[in-house]
Amino acid sequence: MLSAFAQAFRTPDLRRKLLFTLGIMALFRLGAFIPAPGVSYANVQQCAAASDQSILDMVNLFSGGGLLQLSIFALGIMPYITASIIIQLLRVAIPRFEELHKEGQAGTAKLTQYTRYLTIGLGLLQSVTVVTLAVSGQLYPGCPVSPIPDESPFNLFLVVLAMTAGTGLIMWLGELITERGVGNGMSLLIFTSIVASFPTQMISIAGGANGFRNTVIMLAVILLITLAVVFVEQSQRRIPVQYAKRMVGRRLYGGSTTYIPLKINQSGVIPVIFASSILQLPVLAAQFAPQASWSLWLQQHFLVTQSWWYMLTYALLIIFFAFFYTSITFNPEEVADNMKKYGGFIPGIRAGRPTAEYLGYVMTRLTWPGSFYLAVVALIPVVVIAAMGVSQSMQFGGTTIMIMVGVGLQTVKEIDSQLQQRHYEGFLQ
Repeated sequence: MLSAFAQAFRTPDLRRKLLFTLGIMALFRLGAFIPAPGVSYANVQQCAAASDQSILDMVNLFSGGGLLQLSIFALGIMPYITASIIIQLLRVAIPRFEELHKEGQAGTAKLTQYTRYLTIGLGLLQSVTVVTLAVSGQLYPGCPVSPIPDESPFNLFLVVLAMTAGTGLIMWLGELITERGVGNGMSLLIFTSIVASFPTQMISIAGGANGFRNTVIMLAVILLITLAVVFVEQSQRRIPVQYAKRMVGRRLYGGSTTYIPLKINQSGVIPVIFASSILQLPVLAAQFAPQASWSLWLQQHFLVTQSWWYMLTYALLIIFFAFFYTSITFNPEEVADNMKKYGGFIPGIRAGRPTAEYLGYVMTRLTWPGSFYLAVVALIPVVVIAAMGVSQSMQFGGTTIMIMVGVGLQTVKEIDSQLQQRHYEGFLQ
């Protein structure tokens, strides 16, 4: 693997792509520490040290720590992820979007344009929310100073404008990596944000009581989860497909045998992100009436991630969204129609509707263990942290490890494929 990595840097074209990708990732990290215009960096540091923002830990994680710094990249990549998910969900509700999806490259370009517009809109909405929370004191509870000293309308408008522009810049940087670098740009930016927070989390665990023991346990848990994620993400159920021979003009086509690779975890890490986002809503709603009985119950059972109510609800939401997102991303009827169009069939299964029913049946059986795998991996670090008695937030969990390992595997595969094109030994050999 090390020799393949060295060979990748010896190849001029691939070296240029790798260095370009690393440069964009470094620029993204730099933007997370540049405060927005009108924000006092000294006041922000004082507020961050004096208050507890556990409610926003997950959002702050995906922004690379920029949210609680009120930086120009405060919103991170989350507006684009949310916009992409919304556009995918709207394909079910809006027939026009489904038609664009089926039109190929031109339709995909149109959907991408809609995603960009929605990203800017969500960035504007979220930046207004963040600035409002900062001015009202809810972003930094108990902070004696204001992170935005000048609260004039024009200055607040500049802060909102800078954060919204930062969202658009992050989206552009991610697309640049996808086009001119290596790997998926948005995934690599999320990977960068998560990796940047890991040293801080490990130092926090090592600095507490029984620091050495807890650090060793956490490293062992991370290693085991990494092995499980690699094993499951690489696993496939291969459905054999045969293509009948057919004459086109004077040529004979078909007669080949291939397979449809169905992953156990077809939905990826999206269900975990969905469930984490939804579980933030009750706690945020509780802040509007902190002394009400329902608010106190929510704070008691959902503010603490080690609560049994939180973990049970979290697991059920992950299982639900795993089935929901798989039903959107995998359409058995569309796969069956494409197979029938090109003369393909599954041995023992008639083409058309029986094939679609069979694929749906197999996908449902695969989604059950895939959804339980997601729930277990997401909850194991939380249970271990609770057993060790370490006060840590949900951001140090299976979600982050799954994203890191998944993005790492995807990037290594792309580098490997480019090395194979140049007849070099790849990473995975």
